[in-house]
Amino acid sequence: MSSLPRRAKVKVQTVVSKDEFSSFSELSSASEEDDKEDSAWEPQKKVPRRLKQSVPKESKPKRLPRVKKNTLQINDGSEGVAVKEEPNSSVPIADVALEDRKNKLDTVQTLKTAKTKRKNSAQSPSTQRTKKLKVNETNKASNFDSGSNSTDIPSTSTMWEGACKKEESEDDCASGQPPLKKMKTETCPQGQPVMFPANADNIIEEVEMNWDIVQVLSERTNIEPWVCANIIRLFDDDNTIPFIIRYRKELINNLDADSLREVQQALEELRAVAKKIRSTIQKIKKEGKMSECLLKALLDCKSSEELEHVSAPYKTGSKGTKAQRARQLGLEGAARTLLENPGELNLLSYIQPNVEGLSALQDIATGVQHILADMIAKDRDTLDFIRKLCQNRYISLQSSLAKVSSKKVNEKDVDKFVLYQNFSCNIRNIQHHQILAINRGENLKVLTVKVNIPDGVKNEFCRWCIQNRWRPRSFARPELMKILNKSLDDSFKRLIYPLLCRELRAKLTSDAEKESVMMFGRNLRQLLLTSPVPGRTLMGVDPGYKHGCKLAIISPTSQILHTDVVYLHCGQGFREAEKIKRLLLNFNCSTVVIGNGTACRETEAYFADLIMKNYFAPLDVVYCIVSEAGASIYSVSSEANKEMPGLDPNLRSAVSIARRVQDPLAELVKIEPKHIGVGMYQHDVSQTLLKATLDSVVEECVSFVGVDINICSEVLLRHIAGLNANRAKNVIEWREKNGPFVNREQLKKVKGLGPKSFQQCAGFIRINQDYIRTFCSSQHTESPGPIQGVAVTSPAGVEVTNEKQGKKKSKIAVNVVLQPNPLDQTCIHPESYDIAMRFLSFIGGTLCEIGKPEMQQKINLFLEKEGIEKIAEKLQTTVHTLQIIVDGLSQPESFDFRTDFDKPDFKRSIVCLEDLQVGTVLTGKVENATLFGIFVDIGVGKAGLIPIRNVTEAKLSKTKKRRSLGLGPGERVEVQVLNIDVPRSRITLDLIRVL
Repeated sequence: MSSLPRRAKVKVQTVVSKDEFSSFSELSSASEEDDKEDSAWEPQKKVPRRLKQSVPKESKPKRLPRVKKNTLQINDGSEGVAVKEEPNSSVPIADVALEDRKNKLDTVQTLKTAKTKRKNSAQSPSTQRTKKLKVNETNKASNFDSGSNSTDIPSTSTMWEGACKKEESEDDCASGQPPLKKMKTETCPQGQPVMFPANADNIIEEVEMNWDIVQVLSERTNIEPWVCANIIRLFDDDNTIPFIIRYRKELINNLDADSLREVQQALEELRAVAKKIRSTIQKIKKEGKMSECLLKALLDCKSSEELEHVSAPYKTGSKGTKAQRARQLGLEGAARTLLENPGELNLLSYIQPNVEGLSALQDIATGVQHILADMIAKDRDTLDFIRKLCQNRYISLQSSLAKVSSKKVNEKDVDKFVLYQNFSCNIRNIQHHQILAINRGENLKVLTVKVNIPDGVKNEFCRWCIQNRWRPRSFARPELMKILNKSLDDSFKRLIYPLLCRELRAKLTSDAEKESVMMFGRNLRQLLLTSPVPGRTLMGVDPGYKHGCKLAIISPTSQILHTDVVYLHCGQGFREAEKIKRLLLNFNCSTVVIGNGTACRETEAYFADLIMKNYFAPLDVVYCIVSEAGASIYSVSSEANKEMPGLDPNLRSAVSIARRVQDPLAELVKIEPKHIGVGMYQHDVSQTLLKATLDSVVEECVSFVGVDINICSEVLLRHIAGLNANRAKNVIEWREKNGPFVNREQLKKVKGLGPKSFQQCAGFIRINQDYIRTFCSSQHTESPGPIQGVAVTSPAGVEVTNEKQGKKKSKIAVNVVLQPNPLDQTCIHPESYDIAMRFLSFIGGTLCEIGKPEMQQKINLFLEKEGIEKIAEKLQTTVHTLQIIVDGLSQPESFDFRTDFDKPDFKRSIVCLEDLQVGTVLTGKVENATLFGIFVDIGVGKAGLIPIRNVTEAKLSKTKKRRSLGLGPGERVEVQVLNIDVPRSRITLDLIRVL
C-alpha cells in the first residue's frame, strides 16, 4: 500500500494539467517536473487516509451550486489564492478512482455507480485534499503562464532547453500570490521538446494494465519510445495527422503520414483491448468468479486472442471447462501438491464412491491432469517460451481443396483458387496477397487451411517444462510423473496448439489487411495528387453502345457549357462526327477526355481515326483515357443533384469525367474512396479500418494542397484538417452572408469553429490576395466611411474591439478587422506569424515581396551566410518551423506542389493487342499497384502486369518527388513486353525505368 499514494499523485497531476492546459508542452513539462520533484510529495503520503474519511461527507446539496462559480477562494496553506475554473468542468481525483478500484475487488459495483462517485467527489469543494491539489497545480500553472508571457514567441518557437531552465528557476522562486489560472484559449502550445527524458514517457491510461502502453506500442511499430509517447499526447490533444506532419515534425522524429497512421491504428487496437479487458473483469467480478491469479492473467493480456483464451471458461452460458469441473470437485489442492510437495500426495484419499468424477483413482488422476493442463496453458512464462520457440522453427501454412459438402460450390470459384489447392509456405515468407486469397477461398468453402507446427516444437516444449518451469520441487513417484507428462501432452494438443494457430492466423491476416489498406491509401494518394490540367476547355465523353455516348463540355473554371448525346456505334458515326466537330470549334475545345468503361476501346478508336485524318482542323485535338470508377455512383448521389440540379444522371457522369482531368482532387473527393477502384482485396479487409485510412488520406491530400476559402466547394472544405461537414457548412453560410473572408482570423467568427479547430485548419486555408484587394477596394469605393468592424491593425491582421459579449461564454465575441494579411496566402501557420515577421526584418524583406524572385534571392543569400540552424537559434524556434516559413515566403502565390506529379497521357493514335511483339519497348501509365504487381496502361485496351519481382529499387527514380517508395497510379514508366497471351488477354511486362 505504500506505493499507492505515489501512483495516485502522479495521476492527479497529469489529469488536472490535461484538463486545464491546452498546451502540449505544458502537459509534458508538468509530467517531467512530477518525476523530478517526487521528494516534494513525500509528506503527503498519508493524505489518502484523510480523503477516505472525508468521502462519506461528499457532495452536500447546498454546496453543489458553488462549483459553477468562476473563482473559488482557497485558504489551505496559502492565503488569497484564487483558482479560475472552466464552467461546468470537474477535476477528477485519481485517489478516489483508486479507492473505487480497490473496493470493487471486494464488492461488486456497476460502472455507473463508480462514475457517479468519482464525479461527486471531484465536485466537492470541502475536501481538503482537493484544495491542496488545486493550489499546487495553480502554482505550476502560474509558472507556465509567467514563462510564456515573458517572450513574444508563438507555438513552436521556444527551444526546449530554455523552457526547462525557465520553468525550474521560476518554480523554485515562486512565492506570494500566483496569478489566476487561465481558461483554455486559442493560444497555441509553446516550446515543443524534441526528446523527452526516460521518466516522461509514462502515459497514464484510463485502464491500468500490467504493461506500459508506450513500450508495447514501440515494440509493435519499431518506433522509439519517446516518439510513441509524443504521438500519444498529440492524438490525445485532438491533433490531426496533417497538422502533426506539417507543424509538429520535430516531435515525431520526421515520420511520414503512413507511419503515423500505423501508430494510430496500433494505439487504437491496444486501447480497445484494454477497454475489453476492463469490461471482462467487471463481468467476472459480478458473477463472483474473480481470483487474484485470474485478475493478473487478464491484466497481462495484450491482444484479443490472449483475452479470449483466458476468459473463455468464464463466459456466461458455458458449461465450463474440464479444469473447472475438476476444481469444483476439489482436486485443485491435489494438483498444486503434486508440483510443490509430491511426496505428501495420496490420490486414494480423494476417492468418494458416490460422487461422479471421484469414484475411481483413474477419474481423480484425469481431473488432476486437466487442472495441470489448464495451469500450464495459462502461464505467461510458458506461453512466452512456446511463442519464442515457434519464431525460430519452420512453421508452414497449408491450404488444400476442401471436400465438397452437400452445399455445392460454384465451379468458377474453384478455378480461381487453382494456385492454392495444394499450397504450402513458411509463414515467414508468405506474401500478404497470398494470405488474403487463402482467407477468401476458406470463406467460400473452397479451401481448407491449416497451420503445421512440427513435432520437434512439441518435444522441446515438453522437455523444457519437465526440466524447468513445471518440474516438481521434490522427488515424485513414477505414477505422479506420468500424470504430469500426460498433462503437458494434453495441454499442448488441446489448449496451446489451437491458441498458437489462432494467434498466427490472426497476426498474418491482420498484417495482410493492414498492408492491403496501406497500399490502397498509397494508390489513392497518388491518384488524388495527379497534376491538374488548368486553363483548358475540355470535352468529357462517357462511352456507351445502345444509349449512346454522353458528352459534356466544361470551361476552364469547371462551368458546364454544353451537354449532348451522340450515337457513334450504331451506324451513325459519320453523321455524328459533324456534330462533334461543330461543338469543338464553337467552344474552341481541343482536348477530349474519354472514360474507360463500356465501349471505351471503340470510342477511342473512333476519335483516334478522326484525329489521324486531321478531321478537326484547324484544331489540334488530343485525347486521353481516364478512370470513370465511381462516376455512375456519384451521378445519382444527393451531392450531384445539389450541384447539377435538373441534369440527367448520365450527363452528370460525362461532366465528372472531364473534371477529373481538370482538377482531380476537387472532383475525386466527392466520391467515396472505396469506389475509386485502386485497391486490392478491399472487400475482404476490415471496412472500418479501410474507411478510416482512406478518409485520413483524403484529408491529408486536401490539406497539403490547400484550399482557397473564398472559392472552394463545401465538399472540398469538409476534408480540411480540423473541419467536418457541419463546420464546412457553417463556413460557406458565413461566406454567403458576410462576403469573402479577408483574413484567416475571421474564421474564428464562424459558428462551431473553436480554438482547436482553428489551430488545426488555419495553416491549410489560403486567401488569394489579388481577389481580396479587389474586394476591399470595391468596398472602400462603395462606402467612404469605415466598413463594419474595420480598424487599424498590426501585421498579424487582428484587433479585438469592445463588442458586447453574448450570454454564451464559450465563444469570445471578437471584432476582426477587414485588413488583408499577405501571410494568409502561404503555408505558414498563424502561430508562427511573429517569427515570420522577425525573419523578414532580418533579411530586409517586406510582405509585398512574398513569392517574388527578389524575396527568394534575399532568403538564399541570408541562408548561405548564416545557416538555417543559427537563424533558428536566433529566432528561438525550431529548424522545421523556420523551413516552413522559408518555403511559405519563397513559393509563388499560385504554387501547387501537384505539378511535380505526372499529368494525364494525351494521345493521337492507338495500338492494338495483336500489334504487340515480345521485346517491344513501350511507355505507359500506372493504373493500379497491388502487392503482387503493377498494372500499366500501354494503350492497347488491356493493362499489362509488371510482376513485383521485376520492380527493384534500382529501377525507381530517386530524383522524382514521390510520396512512397513503390510505383503508384498516374506515374509514367518505360516497359518491355515479356509475354503475350492473346486468348486470355494477358500481357506480362518488365520495368525498364520510371520516366
